[in-house]
Parts: sequence; C-alpha cells; structure tokens
Amino acid sequence: MWNLRLLLTAPLTALLLAAQPAPAPMALPVPVLQPGEGLALTMGDGEVHTYGEAQQVAPMGSLALLVWMRLEGADWDGQNVQFKCPGTSGPLACTKRAGHGKVNLGRALAEDCHLAFLDWIAKAQVGWKADYGEAAARARMEEVFAPFLGRRLPPGEALPPLTGAWLGEGDLLRTSPEAFLRWLMEPEQAGVLTFGRRYLAGFWVDFRNLMGKEDWWFKTGTGALPGDPPATCAWVAGGRGMALVVLYLPHGRGNEEGMARMRQILGLKG
Repeated sequence: MWNLRLLLTAPLTALLLAAQPAPAPMALPVPVLQPGEGLALTMGDGEVHTYGEAQQVAPMGSLALLVWMRLEGADWDGQNVQFKCPGTSGPLACTKRAGHGKVNLGRALAEDCHLAFLDWIAKAQVGWKADYGEAAARARMEEVFAPFLGRRLPPGEALPPLTGAWLGEGDLLRTSPEAFLRWLMEPEQAGVLTFGRRYLAGFWVDFRNLMGKEDWWFKTGTGALPGDPPATCAWVAGGRGMALVVLYLPHGRGNEEGMARMRQILGLKG
C-alpha cells in the first residue's frame, strides 16, 4: 500500500513513470497549483485526473499545430517538406520577426514557425480542392477542428480564409486542459503522439530516475486573451510513454513560463 507521506511529497513524475509499462498506482499526489492554473493528466489507463481550473476554456495558441499534424502531418512527413522563413511575408508576421531560417517539419513544429505552416497548408488546400472539391475539403477541415471551433466559424461551403487564426492566433480555436487531454487520448490522435515523440522530445528527466527511460516530449503554446490591454495565457501539452499531461497558465504567461511551471510540477530537470 502506498505510504501517505510519499503520496503527498513525491514528484508527480515518479508516479507517471511508475505507470510505464506497469499498471498505474491507485492514488496520485495532488499537485500544488497557483491560482487560475489548470492541469489534466492520464497515466495511460483511460482515467483522466484533473486539478485546478482544468475546465477553463481559452484560446489554444500553438497547440493548434498539433491539430494540423493530425490533419496533414503524415503527408508532410512523407514529403520531407522544407521552408525558408524570412520572418515576414506581406502582412503576415511569424512568431520570430527575424525569421526562423530554413526549417523542416520538426523544427517548424518545435519553434512555432507559422509562416512555414501557412505555406504548407496553402499547398495542401490546393490538393484538397483537386481531390475532393472545395465543399468536401472544407467539411474535412471542419471535422478535424470541430472540438476547438464551437460555433465561431461562419457557415459556408468555401474553404475559410487561411490566416494565423488557424494556427492558434486570436480566439477562433479554444480548448481546456481536460478537453485537449481527452482529444490527445483518442485513438485517431495516435499519429500526433508519434510526431510528438519524434520531433518534440528533449532532455527532460526525472531527477530520481536518470537511466533507462525515454524522454518527455512537450508542445508549448501562447494564447492571446481578448481584453484591453490584451493579455496572454500559456499552454503545455506533453507525454512520456503512455502518460499524457496538459497544463494551462492564466494571464500574463508565455511559452517559457509555461515550460518552467511544467518542470516544477513534474519534478523535471533538463
């Protein structure tokens, strides 16, 4: 039987690791969250555990790139797509104004190169129209993005204008920690998890268990919250083996702060 003191003090990562591949433990320590933060996690047994503001819905930021990996990632990966990011293209600006330089799919995903994704999506849409017709192409796009659109997309049969909103800019696409975790857990997202492990794994390790375990992968995202003045929120979604976790941080947070909090909560160093 788990010792109560251990459950209350052990880093969350230690128990997440214990679930791979062994069965999940019967109890979890309660993570210490700051006001407004939300956390959802699964140990890989189908159970969802939520803490804090895990049902808080907010603009999803660059987590939207994982949705595009669900829709087109296998094709892009097979084509070994490349793009040279100049930082700006007409009225469009990338997340790094100086530009990301030459990026492949993995680097564009990890560094949030929006211009690369917009270029690849525009080319993919040409193929959709040729293969399915525009109305069917729109239906295909809406079906994949439905969990994050609500009723915010005006009806129609034409493909919607391709803007940064489809990469998580603005508030067109929204989610919550629990909702995004449940999306990641669906069998249809198996490819998304594969891309996460392939392109987003770093050197994050549990300080109690340095050997014999695969790295965590994480995707960060910064969402723009409406208001005057505007504010931001931060997201981190990730996994290790069968374990998955999604963290939301409220106003005034960005990618670096989100990653720092995730490391604190999971007891990681890297």
